[in-house]
Amino acid sequence: MPPPRTRGKALRHRLAELRGPEVPAKALDARALAALAANPGCRRRAILDGAGVDKAALASALGAPSVFGQSQFAFVRGNAFEAKVKADGGTELLRLAHEKLDRSAEPPVEARVPDLTAQGPEGRTARTELALREATEAAGAWTLLDHPMLALDVAGSPAFLEPDAVVVHPDGSWTVVEIKSFPMLDGSADPAKVGAAARQAAVYVLALEEVAAKLGTPARVRHRVLLVCPKDFSNLPTASAVDVRKQRAVTARQLTRLTRIQDIADTLPEGVCFSPELPAEQLTAAVEAVPATYAPECLSACELAFHCRDRSRAAGAVTCLGRPVRAELGGLTTVEEVLAAARGEAGDPDDPAVAALRRAAALRAEALAAHPVPEVAPCH
Repeated sequence: MPPPRTRGKALRHRLAELRGPEVPAKALDARALAALAANPGCRRRAILDGAGVDKAALASALGAPSVFGQSQFAFVRGNAFEAKVKADGGTELLRLAHEKLDRSAEPPVEARVPDLTAQGPEGRTARTELALREATEAAGAWTLLDHPMLALDVAGSPAFLEPDAVVVHPDGSWTVVEIKSFPMLDGSADPAKVGAAARQAAVYVLALEEVAAKLGTPARVRHRVLLVCPKDFSNLPTASAVDVRKQRAVTARQLTRLTRIQDIADTLPEGVCFSPELPAEQLTAAVEAVPATYAPECLSACELAFHCRDRSRAAGAVTCLGRPVRAELGGLTTVEEVLAAARGEAGDPDDPAVAALRRAAALRAEALAAHPVPEVAPCH
């Protein structure tokens, strides 16, 4: 029998047990951290990401493989567009930064593009910090950092993040640049995609703020990031300034939750493990031991979404219908409870949600009585 678990057990050791013996941790990137911020109430995702579990492999082992991720075609197209935006020393990129964010500054004529190559992520992080310090102290000039490396503390361990670019303005302030391959039509893009990009950029803003605090420089990290996309149906770049203060605040709160994942781990039975090598029954039981907060938005952000959706549907949870519907239904958490309340078989009639359901059911019955649905003759 294994020894009893104690609160004092090292968090890193506990997370390694959850991953499985000799299973390497999957590093968190900005996309994963942004997805956490999009669904901060999901304890399942918090513990799996905190433990470094490969959720794509886990989903396949559960029999609900994920299709989440970027296609190879979109990946190649995105790389080609990014190369175009950064061509000629980032001339076009800096022009867009000047136009959208800093028109009061001198136009970027000759910008610095420091070499950020170094050995390993730690070396690249140190080189990026040095380049940021030098660019901030050299006031009056534009500087473009192409694919800098930033470190953000996540649950006591550094997560290495690589934004598309960071621009240092002549006044010494720093701006995150996100380059995406989805189009901007008539000056606006798909709100869902812009929101995802803003959440990802907010992670970089937090990391830059840690760098500024560490260096002790008077640098100001701007909360308006530069989103660069193809214009209309062409391959020409255009840009928009996106305020990410809200996304930054949500992400910061979620990262604070992640630093307390020991609390989630302590609620799990001894021996729970998420290794994809385990039998499907044991793995399913381990995953179900952690409550999830499924919503349809998870399908575009989490590798376990199909598994969680199947379980949510099997339980008749109203979260399958979306967060707005769930919010309107108050204490009614299952479809069965909703239907029973609408039929007058259950629920407090003074509850606004129950009263609205019964009124809707009565209106539907009146409409059907006034205009009966004709029977359809069977086909022969």
